[in-house]
Amino acid sequence: MNEHVAALLDLSHQIGREDRQLAILGEGNTSVRLGNKQFAVKASGACLATLTEAEVTVCDSERVLQSLDKKLLPDAKVEQALLEARVDSAGRKPSIEAMFHAWLLTLEGIHFIGHCHPVAANQVLCSPRARDFAERRMFPDEVVCCGPASVYVPYVEPGLVLAREIRDRTAAFCQEYARVPRLIVLQNHGIIALGPTPQAVLACILMANKAAAIFAGAAAMGGPTFLMPPQVERIDARPDEAHRQRQLKL
Repeated sequence: MNEHVAALLDLSHQIGREDRQLAILGEGNTSVRLGNKQFAVKASGACLATLTEAEVTVCDSERVLQSLDKKLLPDAKVEQALLEARVDSAGRKPSIEAMFHAWLLTLEGIHFIGHCHPVAANQVLCSPRARDFAERRMFPDEVVCCGPASVYVPYVEPGLVLAREIRDRTAAFCQEYARVPRLIVLQNHGIIALGPTPQAVLACILMANKAAAIFAGAAAMGGPTFLMPPQVERIDARPDEAHRQRQLKL
């Protein structure tokens, strides 16, 4: 088995663990960048907790990305485009969300992506305060694992429309902050973590879910009280926090 696919399977199983309440049934998807402009992504309908090598599909990145630039593409055409992007025509159909995976994996330093629908996170993302959760921080470890801010994406229909919205808003984030985000939050949907290693992706997801639980609890008591921008900047720039990030393979 390819070592990158093996790492992807382990990440998927970690995200899919029932006790973590990050994804159930066929929810969520994961991907890894491969060589030769290819990437591997969870097949449509497969479960993260039990994902096998046979349920991972290798796709041609360029062919998937071409779909993002087509203005009008009916659902049937989108499905056909994804099927045609498979490197092995006998492989299973890629997740419909393979389109945003393909684009995010082109970002500098990004090799793994995990997308899921955590219970705690969606308590916040299905509320009027989703944007606060995305753009503000409450405690130091949230900054360390999830970055000083996240990309916020209002609800749009999953598939091609969502992939374009993620692309455009992530590109705007990269320009504004001069860095690649660690976390993307999707209103009424879920979260996407991206990073150089599977450990970075899992750490971001777990910390984002913890932060969401804290946010919901603090909101019930009149909060939350957010860190001020200079405090977030200081945490983000501290050398000891950078050391912790290296130790955690972030």
